[in-house]
Amino acid sequence: MSITITGATRLNVIVGEPIAQVKSPAGMTAAFAARGHDGIVAPVRVAPEHLDAFLGALDHVPNCDGIIVTVPHKFACHRHCASATERGDFLGTVNIMRRRKDGAWHGDIVDGLGFVGAVKANGGEPAGKRALLVGAGGAGSAIALALVDAGVSELAIHDADAERRDRLIARLDGRGGAKVTAGSADPSGFELVANASPAGMKPGDPLPVEAEKLAPETFVGCVITVPVVSPLIEAARKRGCRTSTGSDMYQALQSAMVDFLLAGERIG
Repeated sequence: MSITITGATRLNVIVGEPIAQVKSPAGMTAAFAARGHDGIVAPVRVAPEHLDAFLGALDHVPNCDGIIVTVPHKFACHRHCASATERGDFLGTVNIMRRRKDGAWHGDIVDGLGFVGAVKANGGEPAGKRALLVGAGGAGSAIALALVDAGVSELAIHDADAERRDRLIARLDGRGGAKVTAGSADPSGFELVANASPAGMKPGDPLPVEAEKLAPETFVGCVITVPVVSPLIEAARKRGCRTSTGSDMYQALQSAMVDFLLAGERIG
């Protein structure tokens, strides 16, 4: 597909640290073109200490319509939003922002929808299952909420940061019918395992769970996009598990992100 960029092309960015692993720029730009929208998504690498200055500058770039947010900026970007969806405010995190008519930003968090969509697309079903989630950051929080809303019977959350883990458990307490508890790296007895941590992005990273304890009937999903098949997914497949990858998750949420961004206001 040929894409022509002119001075009238609408700008959207994806911001993160690191940024080289993201798939959104090409996929989202092609999706815009497929819908007849003259817009692009450009990757921007911004360190946490420079994020406030970067977002403040974008406030004054009227032809920038949207911001996609990846690690580690999802909580900070929620604080920059003037408004957010119910799930964004519930979790205090966003992974996508669109321009409002007044120039401020409206945010949402759709990581969880993408993860659950990828699980279902690959033959899994969260409803009624005992689930183990590794990672309580921005993506992990969204996946935890989506799993509870999808009807898991139990959700155990494991994170190296016990304080962050416990905050998420407390936030989810009483939402839906799931029992939400602290978990560990031991996947024994769980029917669904979700990795929302960065473990596996770098060579030599330890696996986020004890893969040798995975049962063949356990479904294993991972958010990592590079490598395409993460070490956890590779290990799970060797155990006979059905799996979903970070690329599967991205495919499941791309349409939702395009819908969200195209619903924004154009102010310049």
